[in-house]
Amino acid sequence: MNKVDFSYQYDTEEDVMVLEEKKPSHKIVLFNDDVNTFDWVITSLVQICNHDETQAEQCAHIVHFNGKCIVKEGDFRKLEPMCTALLERGLSATID
Repeated sequence: MNKVDFSYQYDTEEDVMVLEEKKPSHKIVLFNDDVNTFDWVITSLVQICNHDETQAEQCAHIVHFNGKCIVKEGDFRKLEPMCTALLERGLSATID
């Protein structure tokens, strides 16, 4: 019977590509008030921030119970018109 010799070479140096997730640097924060209704907040989040109904409802409840909620994250240039539109509707919002 012949003996088979297996020899392995391992390359100890590898090139590894690391993908980093770029986190949005700005956030629209919506604040609770005693003026606007749940329906108005939900409608505004759907129309302005492109939320679906469920997401908008959840944000409205978070704002109501916690006093504030991050409703959108992203680049300042995209968030600024959204925040302005929320303010024009009588909602309290800032960009952080």
